Amino acid sequence: MSVTIRPATVDDAALILGFIRELAIYEKAEHEVIASEADIARNLFAHDGPARALIVDADGIHIGFAVYFYSYSTWLGRKGLYLEDLYISPAHRGHGAGKQVLRYLAQLAVSQGCGRFEWSVLDWNEPAIRFYRAIGAVPQDEWVRYRMAGENLKRFAQSED
Repeated sequence: MSVTIRPATVDDAALILGFIRELAIYEKAEHEVIASEADIARNLFAHDGPARALIVDADGIHIGFAVYFYSYSTWLGRKGLYLEDLYISPAHRGHGAGKQVLRYLAQLAVSQGCGRFEWSVLDWNEPAIRFYRAIGAVPQDEWVRYRMAGENLKRFAQSED
């Protein structure tokens, strides 16, 4: 299988949204996807957009995508690269495409002077956890990730106490 990785373009917005939905189904969270094709186009491809995307092809077939953005570490005094999503279609897993995407992003992080390359994985996703450990990634077990979203976010933002 010949894998190519390329920066996504605005013409890939529908494709990316399709992969996002496939990923959400895999993660048993399809109902949480509210993004539209217009959201993808606006946020991934605007000059000052918050994130960027990659498209993964194998033998001329679209098999996956990745979305990443830059973060910042006050302790390192440097930016980092955060991988928001990496998805390879199930029929194309096990041939090294995911590892190639991670290497591509690691090379990007190094070339951009990043001090870190990070991502999160669901605690039940054992195949992904085994894969990440096999390439030398180290879990950050001492950190607990928190999230505020939707109505809770709005309510807190509008609170005065």
